[in-house]
Amino acid sequence: MTSIIIAAHVVVCLILIVVILLQSGSAGGMGAAFGGGGSQTLFGGSGSGKFFTRLTAIVAAIFMITSISLTVMSAHRAKGTVMQDYAAPAPAPIEAPAAATTPAAPVNPASETSSEKVDKTGAPEKSATPKSE
Repeated sequence: MTSIIIAAHVVVCLILIVVILLQSGSAGGMGAAFGGGGSQTLFGGSGSGKFFTRLTAIVAAIFMITSISLTVMSAHRAKGTVMQDYAAPAPAPIEAPAAATTPAAPVNPASETSSEKVDKTGAPEKSATPKSE
């Protein structure tokens, strides 16, 4: 049944495309090529406007009916959900933050109390300004 409706839906889509392209727009379009403007036309004296407007409405209604029926059929066919076999992960245990430890004494007390600067090797740095004695 679904394949019949899908085939009808595709045919209706193609017919709808052709009918819309055949309608005459403000510039004439493809409808003018098939006699959309003269009194001796294929679709009568009023032109092809009324015919294509009605045909578009009918084909659009059929298109909507087939679309809705395909949607309903696919909704009834689906049983379950994609999340059916998914197991939620266990929550991670919450740990208390470790107490911050501060050292009781400075790491290098000599460098902090000394007025001289010490480089990375431990030797006193030479200052740019001479010391007054």
